[in-house]
Amino acid sequence: MDLPSDDEDIDSEDSLTFSNGVIEKIVAIAMREVPGVVGMKGSWFNRVQDAFGASDSTKGVSVEVTPESAVRVNISVLIEYGAYAPQVFEDVKRAVVKQVTGMTGLEVAGVNLRIEDVLTPEEVEQRSRRPKHEDDDDEAQGAED
Repeated sequence: MDLPSDDEDIDSEDSLTFSNGVIEKIVAIAMREVPGVVGMKGSWFNRVQDAFGASDSTKGVSVEVTPESAVRVNISVLIEYGAYAPQVFEDVKRAVVKQVTGMTGLEVAGVNLRIEDVLTPEEVEQRSRRPKHEDDDDEAQGAED
């Protein structure tokens, strides 16, 4: 068995990578725990998926990896009426950093939160009772995927 000499370069073949979809899913799941967030807002593509009975657990989330291998997260949410948006934003940032860093080891370079709508308690209740295929472009928190 030959051992490499001191002057030989030892290149490791090991690597750990994450698809953007994995990070998006981590973020989407973390949003379920944030007080005041009652749903996620999807794109046109998500509406097409919903029409055909498919679901996308990453709806309302997109990520970009920076050249420094950090993650920038963009999130579109629905909040409940009466929620203090700046506090929701702080809670979202805290949840994203905790889960993304804790699960992947990646640094979160930034979190951008867009509040797409405000829902009353009655609207949240109506959305939770609506069959999945009737959802238009967003998903109430806690709905089955």
